[in-house]
Amino acid sequence: MKYAIILAAGKGTRMKSKNNKVMHKILNKPMIGHVVDNLEEIDIDQTVVVTGFREESIKNYLGDRVEYATQDEQKGTAHAVSQVSQLKDKSGSTLLLYGDSALISQSTLQKIYKAHGDHDLTIVSAQVKNPGRYARVIRDNQGNIKKIVEARNATELEATSKEINLGVYCFNNELLYKYLPEIEDDTKEELNIIDLVSVMRKNGHKIQAIKIEDASEFMGINDRFELAKASQWMRDKINHNWLEKGVSILDPNNTYIGPDVEIEADVIIEPNSHIYGKSIIKSGVIVTANSYIVNSEIGNNTVIESSKVVDSKVGSDSTVGPFAHLRNHTELGNHVRVGNFVEMKNTKVGNNTATAHLSYLGDAEVGSYVNIGCGVVTINYDGKEKHKTVIGNHSFVGSQSGLVAPVTVGENVLVAAGSMITEDVESDDLAIARQRQSIKKGYGRKYLEEKGKI
Repeated sequence: MKYAIILAAGKGTRMKSKNNKVMHKILNKPMIGHVVDNLEEIDIDQTVVVTGFREESIKNYLGDRVEYATQDEQKGTAHAVSQVSQLKDKSGSTLLLYGDSALISQSTLQKIYKAHGDHDLTIVSAQVKNPGRYARVIRDNQGNIKKIVEARNATELEATSKEINLGVYCFNNELLYKYLPEIEDDTKEELNIIDLVSVMRKNGHKIQAIKIEDASEFMGINDRFELAKASQWMRDKINHNWLEKGVSILDPNNTYIGPDVEIEADVIIEPNSHIYGKSIIKSGVIVTANSYIVNSEIGNNTVIESSKVVDSKVGSDSTVGPFAHLRNHTELGNHVRVGNFVEMKNTKVGNNTATAHLSYLGDAEVGSYVNIGCGVVTINYDGKEKHKTVIGNHSFVGSQSGLVAPVTVGENVLVAAGSMITEDVESDDLAIARQRQSIKKGYGRKYLEEKGKI
C-alpha cells in the first residue's frame, strides 16, 4: 500500500499574506493542488493533508479528494506527522512531503516510491556546490547515512558536506509510527522528523539516500520572490515541452500554460497569452496576444483573438474576438463568428452563425445561419431568476434589438432593428416592436436658442 502525508499547517509568514502559503498559485493553480494532482496520477492509496493555519481554505479547495489531520500548534514536522491518526497500524510505504512541493513531477514521485522498495527509510538528497541554508546529509566512513543536521546546528566539519537534504522522505509506515514517540520531547519547541534518521540507524534499520541530479524540482517556496522563481521554472519547463511537440510559442518568456492543458501540433500562441485548467487546444488554432483561456476546448483552425474564454467550447474554423468574452459553459458550433466586444454566457450557438460586435447573449440557444446585429441583448434576468431565449435557424436579429426572456424567435424570422421583443415570434414572420418616429418641426433650434447655444 502507498500512502502520502502532505504537511500544510504552517503560516508561511514570509509570504506576508493573510492566506495559507500553500494556497498561493503557480500557473493559476494553488501549490497544494499541484501536489495532490501529481499524487493522484501515481495511484496513492490514501493521502492525508495536515492543516492548521486557515485550514478552511485548503479544505474548501480539495474537498473529499484527501483526508485531513489538524496541527493546532506549530511544533515541527514530527509533531505534524504524529497528528495523522488515520495511518497508524497500517503497513506500507508513506511518502512525506510539503504542501508547497508543487514542482515535484509525477515521474520523480514515482521514482522515489520505486527506489524505496524494501528500505525502512529513503531520504531524497542532492549533491550541490553551495549547500547554503540547506540541511546536510552526514555519512560515516563506509558511506552509510549517519544523520541529517540543520545548517544552523552543523559543526564546522559537518557544514563542509555538499550533500543536502531536500526534505522529502519515504518511510516504512509501521516503523514511522513506532519511532515517532522516541523523539517526542516536551522541552523542545520543535520536533523535527529528521531526528528519526538517527533513531532508526541506532536500531539497525535500512536507510538510504537517493540523489536527485537536478534539485530544481525541490526548490523551497517561502516568499513571494521564490514563488515567482518557481512559477518561472514551471512555465519554462512546460513551454519547452510544447515547443518540442510542434507547438509554436512565439515568446516563451511571456506565455503561460498550465500543467493540465492539452495542445496539438501546429498551434500558434502569441505573447502574453494564458491557457489554464483542463483546456484542449486543437491543431491549427491561433491564439493571439493577450488571450485568456481556462477549462475550455478550442476546435481545429479556430482563431482566439485577444479574447477571454472560460468554461466553454468553441468549434472548428471559428473566430472569437477581438475582445470577446465567452463564459459559463458557452458552446459555439463550427464556422461561427464572434466579434468585437461580444459577451456570451451559458449560450449555445449553431454552425455558421455570426455575432459581429457589441452584443450580449446570455442563457440563450441560437440556431445555425443566424445573424445577430450590433448591440443586440438577450434580457435574461428579471431580478430574481434567469430565463431562456431561443432563436431559430436562418433568423436575422437587427441591431439594437432587445429580446426579453423567456421568449422564442422561430426560424427564418426578421427582427427589425431597434425592436424590443417581449412575445414569441413564429417562424417566417417579421417582428417590429418600436414606436413610430415623430418629428417636431423647428424644436431643435428653439431648444438651443433657449439654452443660449446659438
